[in-house]
Amino acid sequence: MFAIINIAGQQFKVSPGERVFVPKLSVPIGSTVKFDRVLLKADEKSVQVGDPYIKDTKVEAKVLSNLKDEKVIVFKKKRRKGYRVRRGHRQQFTELEIINIE
Repeated sequence: MFAIINIAGQQFKVSPGERVFVPKLSVPIGSTVKFDRVLLKADEKSVQVGDPYIKDTKVEAKVLSNLKDEKVIVFKKKRRKGYRVRRGHRQQFTELEIINIE
């Protein structure tokens, strides 16, 4: 069984017991989150497609941790002008464990 859900404008394919990294959510670690924006739900017997979402279907997940991705270096330069700028960025993620697809 798997489902495709919408979290923060991005689509993720999830199944029970799977760990997923999503954009940072403002919920405490260890809490349970339910996502009701389910676009598709499939199992061995049938497939349900939403219009745009499937009613009365939710995905339950547990928040494991908040962490950061590796640093991405942004380097800008204009030749012959002496202009050089070096900046870095680390994207923040939340790690979720999918518990149940209702």
